Amino acid sequence: MVTAAVLDIMGDIAIACWRVLGEMAPWLLFSFVVAGFLHVLVNARWVRRHLGGRGFWPVAKAALFGVPMPLCSCGVISVTAAMRQHGAGRGAASSFLIATPQTGVDSILATYALLGPIFAGVRPVVALISGVLGGTLIDRATRNEADGFVPAADDAGAGGVHDQPPAVGDAHRSGILRALRYGLVTLPGDIAFHLIIGLIIGGVLSVLIAPGSFDSLLGAGLVSMLIMMAIGVPMYVCSTASIPIALGFMHLGTSPGAALVFLIAGPATNIATLAVMWRVLGKRSTVIYLATIVVTALLAGLLLDWLAVQAPKGVHAVHDHQHAVGWLGHTTSCALLVVLAASIFVRRLGNTSDIAKGRYGTTTESAQLLVVDISGMTCSHCAVAATDAIRETPGVRDVAVDLSTGQAMVRGEDIECDALTQAIEWIGFRASVVSK
Repeated sequence: MVTAAVLDIMGDIAIACWRVLGEMAPWLLFSFVVAGFLHVLVNARWVRRHLGGRGFWPVAKAALFGVPMPLCSCGVISVTAAMRQHGAGRGAASSFLIATPQTGVDSILATYALLGPIFAGVRPVVALISGVLGGTLIDRATRNEADGFVPAADDAGAGGVHDQPPAVGDAHRSGILRALRYGLVTLPGDIAFHLIIGLIIGGVLSVLIAPGSFDSLLGAGLVSMLIMMAIGVPMYVCSTASIPIALGFMHLGTSPGAALVFLIAGPATNIATLAVMWRVLGKRSTVIYLATIVVTALLAGLLLDWLAVQAPKGVHAVHDHQHAVGWLGHTTSCALLVVLAASIFVRRLGNTSDIAKGRYGTTTESAQLLVVDISGMTCSHCAVAATDAIRETPGVRDVAVDLSTGQAMVRGEDIECDALTQAIEWIGFRASVVSK
């Protein structure tokens, strides 16, 4: 039987989570819409087609493109692999891979809401610097090595023309609809689970543990930052979901600098992606990638702690979130929960394309309709990368990837199954043809 004390604790946790959600919701909803239009104007396909070559400028452009893009550490791996297939050098691809998952337009605004303007300003700056630094080092370190990427078919080849614009009369309306769908359906669906988990963790820490309880262990200093680094590197958490968790760590006594280390290392790395990086970028590039994140995170943490000493009010103001949520917070929190729930529901419906529903009817003797199992996809960007990889396989005419079931329906003529699975596996997933 649940006692009254347990119910009180659960109620306090719910109130704490709602308070944090109320602080984030107005900014998250706005950022979702901004991210949607950003996705339409500067989408991943366009980015990876314009980052070829070596040198500083491709590296710098890759970091600049990556900072505002809302890609998690799993989705960015497949996009980076596809960039490599389209000719992006190791330096540019590594710069994009380092900078992108650390932040995004959604996490920047959410960071401002919960942690204040200093954190919100430092995160994208560190992402940009670390991306340029790591990409430049990798570009120079691998200059004499064979590039090693698998060339993709031409964009106008077997898979069709990428990013083909809609008819002139429908372009404006189509762009708005695609932006709203991505911003209010696709993106929330990608982060919903991790955001909710992050809110719950933050709420539990703030209610069950007294403020400053671990100050002696998690206070300021290099040891505290190394602990946060050890927690963040293997952990899978997106840049937005990491914010309430970092707030919970600060409640325990972690310094702002140590919390910043977690905000950088957590989203930028996780164990599940390192093996893929090892294959896509190579051993030396992966080591430089990890070293760049570790060094820049620690230096940024030390700098932020120094700023906390110089201007403690500005940095430590993040603790002041105990006031009641106003009408705007309540309203936008309800709206955000509706958006998250709707996005999850839409994702569970799966792919609704004609191929997925089997509406192509009978095929000719030379035509093929293949069903491919794909494991390892976790977000919409993974599905897009898998779709592109399949589409560029010789012989493929149409493809639909269903993220919810992990299957792809592929239609074409004279498709080589080995080439098809190899194209999918090269970008980090496992694939097998289960039906021919």
